Amino acid sequence: MLIQEKIGHINLFQINNQIIDLLPLEWYETRKRILRKQTNSGTEVLLKFLNENPDLTEGDILYADESTIILVSILPCSCIVMQPKNMFEMASICYEIGNKHLPLFYEADQLLVPFEMPLFNLLLVQGYTVQQEERKLLKLLKTTVAPHCLGISDSVFSKIMQLTNTAE
Repeated sequence: MLIQEKIGHINLFQINNQIIDLLPLEWYETRKRILRKQTNSGTEVLLKFLNENPDLTEGDILYADESTIILVSILPCSCIVMQPKNMFEMASICYEIGNKHLPLFYEADQLLVPFEMPLFNLLLVQGYTVQQEERKLLKLLKTTVAPHCLGISDSVFSKIMQLTNTAE
């Protein structure tokens, strides 16, 4: 089955006695433009998002007919979980992770990073409280800084700059 676009999200979709067939994806597969996978029921799926990055999220609907809905399900993976005590610690942890160009996720005041033993040990040695847990990595922080853009950007850097400019 060839899928070239998302249909919608499960929260905004009318379900009428259809069977929900989950398409399990690893966190790093959610941004791939071409991908061949199998749903839980065994349906072979070819994702081909040629015009744009799919940026698939938990609950995205990729296919629907009168009997079946194919739904994205992100698999849990081993993560480093950090809950910074204050904004200074938050900035320091983000700096360390940013220096390594690793993806950073944010959920319920916690920072999450896919588990890597060297990073885990580095953060421990530097005195941060870190844990290793199995979690779903769902909310990727868009940390791209675009200093030359004239429009409104939704990067973390631009949001911080907006907050600092309005605080004066």
